[in-house]
Amino acid sequence: MSMQEEQHVDVLIVGAGLSGIGAACHLQASCPGRSYLIFEGRERSGGTWDLFRYPGVRSDSDMYTLGYAFRPWTQPKSIADGHTILGYLRETAAQHGVDAKIRFNHRVLRASWSTPEACWTVDAEHGRDRQPVRLRCNFLFLCSGYYRYDAGYTPEFAGTAAYTGRIVHPQHWPEGLDVSGQRVVVIGSGATAVTLVPALAKTAAHVTLLQRSPTYVVARPAEDPIANRLRRLLPAKLAYGLTRWKNVLLSMFFFKLARSRPERVKRLILGGVRQALGPGYDVATHFTPRYKPWDQRVCVVPDGDLFAALKAGTASMVTDHVDTFTARGIRLKSGRELEADLVVTATGLELQVLGGVQLGVDGIRVDPASIFNYKGMMFSDVPNLASSFGYTNASWTLKSDLTAAYVCRLLNHMERSGWTQCTPRNTDPALKPQPWLDFTSGYVLRAMARFPKQGARSPWRAHQNYARDLLSLRFGPVDDGVMKFSRNPLNTHTA
Repeated sequence: MSMQEEQHVDVLIVGAGLSGIGAACHLQASCPGRSYLIFEGRERSGGTWDLFRYPGVRSDSDMYTLGYAFRPWTQPKSIADGHTILGYLRETAAQHGVDAKIRFNHRVLRASWSTPEACWTVDAEHGRDRQPVRLRCNFLFLCSGYYRYDAGYTPEFAGTAAYTGRIVHPQHWPEGLDVSGQRVVVIGSGATAVTLVPALAKTAAHVTLLQRSPTYVVARPAEDPIANRLRRLLPAKLAYGLTRWKNVLLSMFFFKLARSRPERVKRLILGGVRQALGPGYDVATHFTPRYKPWDQRVCVVPDGDLFAALKAGTASMVTDHVDTFTARGIRLKSGRELEADLVVTATGLELQVLGGVQLGVDGIRVDPASIFNYKGMMFSDVPNLASSFGYTNASWTLKSDLTAAYVCRLLNHMERSGWTQCTPRNTDPALKPQPWLDFTSGYVLRAMARFPKQGARSPWRAHQNYARDLLSLRFGPVDDGVMKFSRNPLNTHTA
């Protein structure tokens, strides 16, 4: 397909990862008459679960909530490894025929909305030679996640040119990298770091987790015994639904408790760490953060594998700041030097606004930082566009499932009523902008100024609450007075 061969579809989905595959399945089931395509910038489907190849890569959310609402997770492990999750995604796409709709190596650059025509013109690049591709669609559904796939975040460390070992970012893990017998330092304190350390410690001479400040870490069984028992006794879909709600309610309870009684939750978490590591371990230095639980995401370690590696002595924790790299390793602010053959910079993600797609409406470029999020998925004054963005305090898919189902409701309402355009409009000049996410993680704080804003109340508030969103998005009115609908007689396709 070239620039001269413009194609038109009702819906263009951007991204063939967890959100995009789910969105396509919802669209096929609830809007069977709609034509759609998926543009995927990479050469394979799976998104995050295909991109990340570092040792031990896994979900830190249970698969009964990270899995799709419409397709039961039937594996015994609740905290699943990356390749198993990738298999689940690709099997889902194949079973629903979604894989036939994916156009790989199609990277979307920009999209321009025309009110007279009531459609988006989408410009993309195809392949290594960046062949220009243009497509028109009535509705644009961005499902490409929230971070850059081509670059992770690495701070500027002094002295890296002098270091004679190897430096690797987990987002670009080299195929076949062997750490056997090597001294490894993992810099970071988030989910990636606590996943890497026990996995690398199985073969490395020693692994040191070097962190500037601690993170809350909670051990959780890799298998859910209640879920496995329910699956033996009940039909798969019923067992899955019961386990899903059990885990949703437990995570909501824990989050609310962390917000209302942070000191109590802190004592509970640290008590678990002390029990795992024994009374002699310096929990105050290495596992006691300065912030309250859930001000940043809590790290989950399946079967306490990180604690086991620390207790066995194959791994250790150092809480200090990097002063400079040296020829043999890293010198810390305290003066101590960590010798290392390999340094892994698990220092975070580079967040990306709206999948990196430049948006324009009727010839005027959209500044993402100046618009309000609507129901956590659409944006003020941006017509016929939705974006999938999951929860920070629960599984991503819980929100992406609700978002996809709501988009289907919206499209069907427009078809029934003959509308061709839907646009959230803010008519309240007193609506004050607040950051998109109420989160203190470094990778979030670095990027929030560039992201859309939220307001203090619905529908401009992005509630981190699945039960509340379920009621609002599945049962609340689509025509709520804020969403404005219109029809254009020039447009021959209905949205």
